[in-house]
Amino acid sequence: MVMTSPATATAVNSVLGVPPASPAAAAAYFGASLAFHADVSDVASALAADGDPGFVVVDSRSTASWDQGHIPGAVHLPTALIPEQAPRLLDPAVPVVTYCWGPGCNGATRAALALAQLGYQVKEMLGGFEYWAREGFAFETWEGGERRAADPLTAPVDDDADCGC
Repeated sequence: MVMTSPATATAVNSVLGVPPASPAAAAAYFGASLAFHADVSDVASALAADGDPGFVVVDSRSTASWDQGHIPGAVHLPTALIPEQAPRLLDPAVPVVTYCWGPGCNGATRAALALAQLGYQVKEMLGGFEYWAREGFAFETWEGGERRAADPLTAPVDDDADCGC
């Protein structure tokens, strides 16, 4: 077995080819990330708890996408309509959590930007509607409520299990 020093490992390892940030820089970056993002599981937990979660969820997709499935209680506000309709639909004192289709779509990011430019406090829900459904949370369609089994690649399959993150 050949032992390599950290300097040697850095030179040949694509993961460490660019060294990690300092702990202080990493703490600042990851702390900022949490100020901008929420995950599906945390949003679902907050919505399921008794009382007001302290935020409103906004679905930024088209009407056809909304009809196909959306988070119960979400406000439907397509990104293009935000400047015109947000003041009528949203309280500027209440933080907003935006979502779109999933990780491959930046619609929630564009919606969050549009809302922030109007003065709203906003976070983006990572994973979007795709991960909401894949993690087994209930959703609504134009035909009524629906719920799918949790995908074991995205969430614990036991309803009472905690992923530990």
